[in-house]
Amino acid sequence: MIGQLDHVEAGEIFADRRALYDAGVHRALQAGIVGKAVGGAESIVLSGGYPDDEDFGNYIIYTGFGGRDPNTGQQIADQHFEKQNQALVTSHLHGLPVRVIRGGKHKEFAPPSGYRYDGIYRVESYWRETGRDGYQICRFRLEALAPDELPESMASPKGTTRSTTTIQRIVRDTAMSRRVKEWHEYACQVCGITLNCVGGSYAEGAHIRPLGKPHNGPDTEDNLLCLCPNHHVLFDAGGSP
Repeated sequence: MIGQLDHVEAGEIFADRRALYDAGVHRALQAGIVGKAVGGAESIVLSGGYPDDEDFGNYIIYTGFGGRDPNTGQQIADQHFEKQNQALVTSHLHGLPVRVIRGGKHKEFAPPSGYRYDGIYRVESYWRETGRDGYQICRFRLEALAPDELPESMASPKGTTRSTTTIQRIVRDTAMSRRVKEWHEYACQVCGITLNCVGGSYAEGAHIRPLGKPHNGPDTEDNLLCLCPNHHVLFDAGGSP
């Protein structure tokens, strides 16, 4: 159940975690991250439980799970890229979308009560750093896939100038891109290098005939290459290997 759900729209309010669960928006009654290490994350909830979370509306610096005292909520051990945290890493490596929900107890952009589904975000990056309680925490930067469609109060960080833009988006078949990468075991088809990151191997799917105008290439397996980031940029920009 990864990605947008046909029966739910961004901005929809749910009374409680049970309502979120029953609608399939966030399929856990307590956990903040739903997903599996191999398949990726389905959804996250921001509900004010982690003091290190930072929310700017169209992007979020999200804290992973683990290492907390269940009674006090304080961090008492390091977090690691495993289980649900690994699911968010997998979402980054494979370009998988993540549903974001904000709760009424969240400190920024919160609904008046209950929980609000705020649309699809992508995991732009991930890292570990020392949190406020002195332990290593897993951090994820998530960005809205459609920031121009967010509510007015969430569309840009504090202190920035707002401008109106028109954006055309092409939704790529990430499952298809992943199959092509798996065929090549994530090795670049030009240099043969496999990038082994924390959480798994990384490569990029490059369309031989670009999807956008004026080329209008097909999003099919025979139009995809498995490339490292350097050769992807060189390929798109007409550079030499």
